[in-house]
Amino acid sequence: MSMLKMGFRWFGAQDDPITLSQIRQIPGTTQVVGALYDVPVGEVWPLEKIQALKKQVTDANLSLEVIESVNIHDDIKIGKPSRDRYIENYQQTIRNLAKCGIKVICYNFMPIFDWIRTDLAYPLPDGSTVMRFEHQQVEKSPEEMIATVQNNANGFELPGWEPERLARVQRLFTDYRDVDAAKLRANLKYFLDAIIPVCEECDVKMAMHPDDPPMSLFGLPRIYKNRDDMQQILAMHDSPYNGLTICTGSLGENPANDLPTIIREFVSRDRVPFMHVRNIKFMNEQGDFHESAHLSREGSLDMVAIMQALHEKHFDGYIRPDHGRNIWGETGRPGYGLYDRALGIAYLNGIWETLDHEK
Repeated sequence: MSMLKMGFRWFGAQDDPITLSQIRQIPGTTQVVGALYDVPVGEVWPLEKIQALKKQVTDANLSLEVIESVNIHDDIKIGKPSRDRYIENYQQTIRNLAKCGIKVICYNFMPIFDWIRTDLAYPLPDGSTVMRFEHQQVEKSPEEMIATVQNNANGFELPGWEPERLARVQRLFTDYRDVDAAKLRANLKYFLDAIIPVCEECDVKMAMHPDDPPMSLFGLPRIYKNRDDMQQILAMHDSPYNGLTICTGSLGENPANDLPTIIREFVSRDRVPFMHVRNIKFMNEQGDFHESAHLSREGSLDMVAIMQALHEKHFDGYIRPDHGRNIWGETGRPGYGLYDRALGIAYLNGIWETLDHEK
């Protein structure tokens, strides 16, 4: 019987109300997907801090083999002359992570915003709350969007929405003014050409995360939206260490993306070291959506078909549930509560075990 390398994203003892002991009690969960959140973007992750995080996780009888994320400095994405210094820092961070047994780094190449939602606590009929995206609401200014997110984050910093970075948002928009999709792709290739040889030396795979949502917003380019984009990214530097994170929620936000077909193609090519598996529910023909429980019937994605595609291609990478509902009175970080993600793990493991028994 094959086993999933099931993980759970954790934001650290200082900034996550969920404890490692709680994560350890989720059946079938062996991995923590972690990061250092107190190191400024672009600086080298100190070896001793990585070692301390690793010790916390292993002392709880869990493994730390996936980092999400080592964020990429905007100067690299924009293509400023200063990018070489930040790339050198990234190379050293890869080396330090490898010394601590890290096997995969999940990252993204989205300008300014890592992800965008227009509502962080949309109420569902069952009384739970979820994150929602409405196209019309993106007509707000970036500052209004930032205020909406920060005012509804329950006091937590959200990944990709760090206050010190967002305080510079107008300057960032100015800096990105001349960066179109072609320029962003060229800057990604420059980055990959520099770091993938280091990854090959250190046995650490890069796994780029899709744009979320997979469309241009605020005039900013998006370059990981669909199957063709994925092919272009892999072709930029042909190496098994230049990989992809497939996030079913992010890619699934475009109904034209055939998720099982995409999974079969890229998993069979051994270019998917990391999976995010979650569901979403389309609300109308305009493509507005909210996040949902993981069950297929609760959303618009066929989660059984997704897991079947992974199983058929003998997926042996790392996997985690993604954004869940806030349920049972939990008021933690939106999308990253304990209970619904634990239910998601149970559901995904149940599908996998059933598929194993059908062989």
